Amino acid sequence: MTDIATLPYRPCAGVMLINAENQVFVGQRLDSVMEAWQMPQGGIDPGEEALEAAYRELWEETGVRRELVELVAAAPDELLYDLPEELVLRLWKGKWRGQRQRWFLFRFLGTDGDVNIETAEPEFRAWRWSDPQDLPAMIVPFKRDLYERLLTVFADHLG
Repeated sequence: MTDIATLPYRPCAGVMLINAENQVFVGQRLDSVMEAWQMPQGGIDPGEEALEAAYRELWEETGVRRELVELVAAAPDELLYDLPEELVLRLWKGKWRGQRQRWFLFRFLGTDGDVNIETAEPEFRAWRWSDPQDLPAMIVPFKRDLYERLLTVFADHLG
């Protein structure tokens, strides 16, 4: 039996991508049985800087190129979430208890036509722009507190 409390957190980068109307990009996960939506995020590779990981994850999940975004802000601290116990052994082969995430706020400079979720390894089945205050209700419950904290961290930039 694995003691979940002793497992490390997976290093991760996350992107809050906002358009000209200060709406946030969210994608509906392919692997979710619920109507779960989330912002682009993913693991930081060994030796990779968090900001570089954020640009890479944005590209891998949305097809949005680096030159179509500008960095607006970075969360000053890592944000953590724990997976529910029943998911720890199913996800990431039981290696991580959750994620420690570095979050970045990017402004999208392109058009909706520049978004393409049909990437080499798709993660989303659909995408849309949403009002920031709607984010916590859209995410899986175990990430809700993290999304609420993000809204506070980036509040000055969300209009």
